[in-house]
Amino acid sequence: MIHVKSYISTIPTTVKNLCNDSMLVVIGLSALFFSFSASSATQEQIVAIQTAAEQFILDNVEQPMDGTLQAESANIDSRIFATDCPVPLSASSRSTNTNASNITVLVECHQDDWRIYVPVRLTRTGPQVSITTPLSRGEIISAQDVSISMVDLQRLRRQGFSSINSVIGAKVKKNLRAGEIIEQRDICIVCRNDVVTIKAQKSGMTITTKGVALSDGSHGEQIKVKNSKSNRIIDGKVTGISEVSVIF
Repeated sequence: MIHVKSYISTIPTTVKNLCNDSMLVVIGLSALFFSFSASSATQEQIVAIQTAAEQFILDNVEQPMDGTLQAESANIDSRIFATDCPVPLSASSRSTNTNASNITVLVECHQDDWRIYVPVRLTRTGPQVSITTPLSRGEIISAQDVSISMVDLQRLRRQGFSSINSVIGAKVKKNLRAGEIIEQRDICIVCRNDVVTIKAQKSGMTITTKGVALSDGSHGEQIKVKNSKSNRIIDGKVTGISEVSVIF
């Protein structure tokens, strides 16, 4: 018969110490794992964090005129630490750039002393004038040639027009396809060699005369115009179809 007690007692002390240390490591890792899991955020807490971040964007970023602004938070890892905050969550950001496609929002629970940065994706839609029938270079745009389309403003490479009245009567500078968004460089509100009306304003009075445009121009652009009466060349701002304004 084998005496178990005496057999165990023959195991070297160093081996027994190693066994004890290994057991402590296993116990420690188990405790760490269960502690981490216990502090993980619930789905309700994650939704509350995302909602706070999105609402901050909607409240603080300017919405496009006659358009919409949408905010969508990125996915949040459920392993983060969070609590059912006893007070409303606080949200802030260093940026509220109206042209940004992504903004990072800091969401905090001051009372329970935790915080998390949440990336939020912005989508802006707004009205833009588009072509309904193909137009060739040199053609004049009529009301039947255009319509308003709601588009993703982030995808616009250049500035377009939000009002149909802004393009009616303008001359097309290149061939345009049906469905294409009209960009400011595609048309000229005032075109080179066009006869234009020059409006001169001074001390509340407005005087009009005729002139000839020496270059193409879109709304708000400054171009040179030759006064037909005096032959004087002046700088004027394009303010409408075949119209240039000068302020003295």
